Amino acid sequence: MGDQFVAVLTSESSQSTNQEPKPPVRRLKWVPTSTDHIIDAEKRLLSVVKTGYTTEQVNIGSGPPGSKIKWFRSSSNEPRYINTVTFDSSKNSPTIVLVHGYGASQGFFFRNFDTLASKFQVIAIDQLGWGGSSRPDFTCKSTEETEAWFIDSFEEWRKAKNLTNFILLGHSFGGYVASKYALKHPEHVKHLVLVGPAGFTTELEHSSEQFSKFKSSWKGAVINHFWESNFTPQKLIRGLGPWGRNIVQKYTGNRFGSYSQGDPLTEEESKLLTEYIYHTLAAKASGELCLKYIFSFGAFARKPLLESASEWKVPTTFIYGSEDWMNFQGAVRARKEMKVPCDIIRVPQAGHFVFIDNPSRFHEAVLYALNKYISPGNPEIPPFPEGLTAV
Repeated sequence: MGDQFVAVLTSESSQSTNQEPKPPVRRLKWVPTSTDHIIDAEKRLLSVVKTGYTTEQVNIGSGPPGSKIKWFRSSSNEPRYINTVTFDSSKNSPTIVLVHGYGASQGFFFRNFDTLASKFQVIAIDQLGWGGSSRPDFTCKSTEETEAWFIDSFEEWRKAKNLTNFILLGHSFGGYVASKYALKHPEHVKHLVLVGPAGFTTELEHSSEQFSKFKSSWKGAVINHFWESNFTPQKLIRGLGPWGRNIVQKYTGNRFGSYSQGDPLTEEESKLLTEYIYHTLAAKASGELCLKYIFSFGAFARKPLLESASEWKVPTTFIYGSEDWMNFQGAVRARKEMKVPCDIIRVPQAGHFVFIDNPSRFHEAVLYALNKYISPGNPEIPPFPEGLTAV
C-alpha cells in the first residue's frame, strides 16, 4: 500500500564461523491490513451464517471491452476481480444480487443471508474498489467517469457470471449504482429493491435553513474544503494506523449496540463486524474516492436519480428505516414520474442500516415486495405485513 509506513526491525547476526541462522525479519505495518486480512475477516463474520456458501474472485478483465480506459487510466493491464459470495439455495429459486453501500462491503448483510437464501439464490458482491475485490488506482475525473467505473464493472461481472433476469437489491450508494445500472441495462433486471437509496434528493430541494447556515459558516467552509479535496473517512482510519481500529470499534459498538434503533448486535457479532469493517476501510484507497464526484457536501447527488424517474423501466420497491436519515420523500416524488409499478415501505425501529437494525421486519418487507417471484403460480397478493408502513 502506497500510504503505509513500514518499520522493519532487524537483529545483528553473529560473525563467528558457526554463524547461527538469522531470526525472521519482523515488519510492523502502520496500517496493519491487506486483502488477506479482509478475506479472513469476511470468513469469520460469515461463520455466524448457517447457510452454506462459496466464494470466488470473478475476473472482469482490465477494463470495458473496446475502451482505451483501464478502470480508469490505471497504469496496469492486469485483470481485475470482483469478490463474490453465492449462497446455497433450492433449485429454480429466483436470483437476487445484493450490492452494498459506501464504506461497506457485502458482509454487512450477514444478518440477512439465511432468511433470503431460504427463498432466493443469493449472490452478494464487493463493488470494484471495495472489500475483497480488486482496488485499482482511482483516477476518474468526472461524475460520468465515476458512474461508469461502477456500472461497467458490474456489467462485466454479470457477463462473467452469465446472469440475466435477476432481482437487484442495493443499499444507500449501492442503491444509486443499482438504479443507474438498471437505467442503462433494464433488460437484465426484473425488479429493483432500493434500501435507503442515495441520490433521490437534491440540495436545492431538501437543504434546510440550518444546513445552509452551517455551510456558509467558517466550519462549513472547512468541511466543504475537505469534501472537495476528497478527504474520506477511510483516510482518517489509515492516518491513525493501528489506533484506527479503536475508532471503528467505538462506532460499531455505538451505532449497532448502545444507540441501535432496533435489535442490537450481540457481543460476538459486534466483535466480528468491527474487525471486518476495520480491514475493509483501512485497505488501499480505491472505490471510496468516488465520493466527491457522485455527491456534493451534504451527500446530495450531483446527478439526482429524480431527474431520470420518467425513464424508469424496472418495477421498483423502496425500503426505508423509520429513522433513516435518507429522506423517503425523494422516492415519493420519483414515483409520481415513474411509469412502472413502485412501492415504498417503511420499517419501524430502524435507521439507515435497516437490514441490521431490524432484520426480521426488513425480511418481511422484502418477501412481501418479491412474493410474485417466490410464488409465481399463486396470483393472490399476500396481506401487507402488520407493523410495516406503506407510503
